[in-house]
Amino acid sequence: MTTAPSRSAGTAVLCWLTVLLEGYDLVALGATIPILLKTGHLGFTAAGATAVATVSLIGVAVGAALLGPLTDRFGRRALLIGSVALFSVFTVVTPLAPSVAVFGVFRFVAGLGLGACMPVALTVMSENLPARRRASANTFTMTGYHVGAVLTSVLALIAKENWHVLFYGGGLAGIAVVPLMWWRLPESAAFLEAKKQPEAERTRLADLLGPKYQRITIAAWIGSFMGLLLVYGLNTWLPQLMRSAGYPLSTSITLLLVLNVGAVIGLVLAGMIADRRGIRPVAMIWFGAGAVLLAVLSVRIGSSVLLNTLVLLTGVFVFSAQVLIYGLVAHTFPAQLRGTALGLTSAVGRLGSIVGPFITGSLVTAGLAYPWGFWFFAAVAALGLLTLLSLSGRPARTTDVEAPALPE
Repeated sequence: MTTAPSRSAGTAVLCWLTVLLEGYDLVALGATIPILLKTGHLGFTAAGATAVATVSLIGVAVGAALLGPLTDRFGRRALLIGSVALFSVFTVVTPLAPSVAVFGVFRFVAGLGLGACMPVALTVMSENLPARRRASANTFTMTGYHVGAVLTSVLALIAKENWHVLFYGGGLAGIAVVPLMWWRLPESAAFLEAKKQPEAERTRLADLLGPKYQRITIAAWIGSFMGLLLVYGLNTWLPQLMRSAGYPLSTSITLLLVLNVGAVIGLVLAGMIADRRGIRPVAMIWFGAGAVLLAVLSVRIGSSVLLNTLVLLTGVFVFSAQVLIYGLVAHTFPAQLRGTALGLTSAVGRLGSIVGPFITGSLVTAGLAYPWGFWFFAAVAALGLLTLLSLSGRPARTTDVEAPALPE
């Protein structure tokens, strides 16, 4: 018989693999676009590639918004497995698209599945570990995102112009995970307990903006929007911002790697500290430190050691600030509403992932990337801090209908 600790470990691995797929997918498309434009595959143009990339992100946002709430109705297990299957199948068929339009449709549908993966995986992780470890549960899970990005980068270097391999590899990996999830992923005990409640006592979607949850809901949405704006904006445009500041191209690209190394370190540290000191105060420190560091990067730095250190610290604080928002939501909302809350928080954040690269790209086009790009990002981080400050005191954890506590 499977013990609770081994069940939790197995669940953690499966959720981590699910989030890894999203990190993999982000870089897979980014690495493919230059090749599609160079070869003119299917008649791809810059406008067509931009449309496909945007449609992909829209699909992710729609998937998070629509499928997240369904987990509170039909369960975490079925929706997570179904989401991985949907993403995987349409990722495998993407290279077979006969036109740019169909390519975009495949990417949109894959995005629907991918969009549900992260919030549902975070919900499952939150409910299969003790409540006091929910912050580290979320941050640990999100390290999979960056590992996936690194794996795809390596595969892209090996594959070179054989871009089809990236989509076949990611899709087949997801398909291979599906039967493993079916065999080993348990349904959330918290969800099963919540379903036993009388209908009149259950919470509903509208409750998110009701008197009880309105403030935390709006704050989480704004924080997630600002957080993902920073993540996607920096990952997309940091090398160009550094080039605009006068740094060599090799230095600019290296700094992107340093930034993501800092992200992994920050995720581990943020979760450990937040479990001990509280999620909201740590998230405030992380957004505040991110704002200061981004502002400092607007100053030309002559020392390479100092520059790398500052970029590493920026990755530590900026990239995990947004993940702490997920932890705050998982810790605050009851099991009956947790999947919905995380799904919509993720969906609103996805809008930030679209807006960030667009605004920064506009600054680059206008020749204002440096120093205005860094000032813009610093202001965004400051707004994330102010949003959390608007929540007077630490949000009290609501009364959950939970399963018996798992062993600590």
